[in-house]
Amino acid sequence: MRKITEIIIHCSATKEGMDYTVSDIDRWHRAQGYRKIGYHFVIYRDGSIHVGRSKSEVGAHCIGHNSISIGICYVGGLSADGKPKDTRTPQQKDSLLALIEQLKEEFPGVSIHGHNEFANKACPCFRVPEEL
Repeated sequence: MRKITEIIIHCSATKEGMDYTVSDIDRWHRAQGYRKIGYHFVIYRDGSIHVGRSKSEVGAHCIGHNSISIGICYVGGLSADGKPKDTRTPQQKDSLLALIEQLKEEFPGVSIHGHNEFANKACPCFRVPEEL
């Protein structure tokens, strides 16, 4: 197993109220030249958690951090007019916390980050250090 020291939170940069799947994100990432979806987990708007890449695989979600991190993406992140916005449903918030707790047990000592801490992006459209 890889040495995991970070969990990095992302959003799919899709408009609020719209549903997308792991298959959709996989298709988008392949169109950008990736071999498959870059995230390890995707949290749908209903709070269900879906596997993207295996945790044993290096992700493709945060340049310079992929080899030491697990990438989690929630569906959403944009307002109806396409501006960055925390669109997480209550179910997504609950599932994100539960998944992080599970991963912290599996990988003791991991730190939790938003993608925007490592890249000039709004993603995940909320302040991870303050909330998580």
